Amino acid sequence: MQSYTIGQAARLLGVSPDTARRWADAGRIPTHRDDSGRRLIDGRDLAAFSVELARSGVGEEEPSYTSVRNAFPGIVTAIKLGDVAAQVEIQAGPHRLVSLLTREAVEELGLEVGMEATARVKSTNVHIDRT
Repeated sequence: MQSYTIGQAARLLGVSPDTARRWADAGRIPTHRDDSGRRLIDGRDLAAFSVELARSGVGEEEPSYTSVRNAFPGIVTAIKLGDVAAQVEIQAGPHRLVSLLTREAVEELGLEVGMEATARVKSTNVHIDRT
């Protein structure tokens, strides 16, 4: 099972490392220490927390005034495998992305819940909002 440092978890959650550290100190995200003493977060725990965080709408900062990018780094939160097709969910900060792909692709990529992954979106329509 993949584990993440506080800094990696913060990047995936879209918050500062200080915020992720405070959440870990408060027991909101379980951590353990590696052989060198670094605090790590189990991938499954981070996946569950990222879904909880997105549902609560809690974030550290206001969204920036920028056009949306097409790459969404995040953490795999669910995988549903069929005989031929698969559904993979990624939580990228406050964004939940769902992709339908082949079961073979999921197996070749070695995707598992709790792993870091990047969802890439190609679209023929691009909308730009400023709020």
